[in-house]
Amino acid sequence: MIVLDANILIRAVLGRRVRRLLERYSAHGIHFYAPDIAFADAQKYLPVLLHKRGKPETDIAASIEYLSCFVQTVSADEYSSFEIEARQRLRGRDEDDWPILATAMALSCPLWTEDMDFFGAGIAVWTTDRVENFLQSQMNQRIPEE
Repeated sequence: MIVLDANILIRAVLGRRVRRLLERYSAHGIHFYAPDIAFADAQKYLPVLLHKRGKPETDIAASIEYLSCFVQTVSADEYSSFEIEARQRLRGRDEDDWPILATAMALSCPLWTEDMDFFGAGIAVWTTDRVENFLQSQMNQRIPEE
């Protein structure tokens, strides 16, 4: 189980590697989560990023909906009780990212991000170039269902 930052959701739409990791490991029972705000941020920034790359705006809503097949949305009701502590841990960095950290805290699991602000915030943080190590270990630890 791992929490995804908005930048990972964006990578899943724009590229292949993240999407393939989500597809592969969810098929093996690994659970992916993202706070509602991460999905909202992805929808907000994807049009701008596509425009910068000179690419047509594909059906962003359909892409985000496809991701929701693999990534469970966590509502603010589930993570908001961790807001104060998450903001304290991010003080002097990007405190607006508190919902991402709060979700990882609420679920007691690591975070997958490319945002360096989360390093040193008291949770395990994985970047895309290393996350497969974690996912593989999680898959190996799973007890086969009978």
